[in-house]
Amino acid sequence: MKLTYSPASPFARKVRIAAIELGLIDRIEFAPVAVVPGQPNDEYSKIHPLKKLPVLILDNGDVVVDSYVIVEYLDELAGGGRLIQASGALRWKVKSDHSLLQGMLDSMLLCRYENMVRPEPLRWQAWSDDHWNRAWTAMARFEPPQFRALLIRQINGHLPMRLQKCFVDFSSGFHSDLFELRGRFLNDWRYLR
Repeated sequence: MKLTYSPASPFARKVRIAAIELGLIDRIEFAPVAVVPGQPNDEYSKIHPLKKLPVLILDNGDVVVDSYVIVEYLDELAGGGRLIQASGALRWKVKSDHSLLQGMLDSMLLCRYENMVRPEPLRWQAWSDDHWNRAWTAMARFEPPQFRALLIRQINGHLPMRLQKCFVDFSSGFHSDLFELRGRFLNDWRYLR
């Protein structure tokens, strides 16, 4: 299997964390890809027309797209039920929490592009503020002890939290509000490790 990725992609990090947790990391070849907003990448568009990272390319040439789908695929490959519950209420709670956290990452990434890539005269502050507010509002749902419960359980809910930690580390240089959140998050993270 081959995983297309960028070291800066929080979504690719999530897949790498899952592969480590499942003991599959040695079965995956990592293929770095440059996907830059506003710049064409025709070769990668042949693999994934939306030019999103990561993509898992299977040995038979089939592709699995979207980090969450890739994590589910890897979980099944490792026997199933290790990261994602097979059934029941907990499965839907985990999947819903994961989708919420995925949306937070989407909003944070859009803000990163807006504030770091878009030329300053074209930036839309109200739009960026709205996306940051979405991320903070969602993060509030995972304040301790709720987020401790997510991490303590051996379920997929802990993967997005680890991913959030990685992205907060990565992002803290461009949005001042992240420094406070980063400190609180890392304190809780250290406690839970």
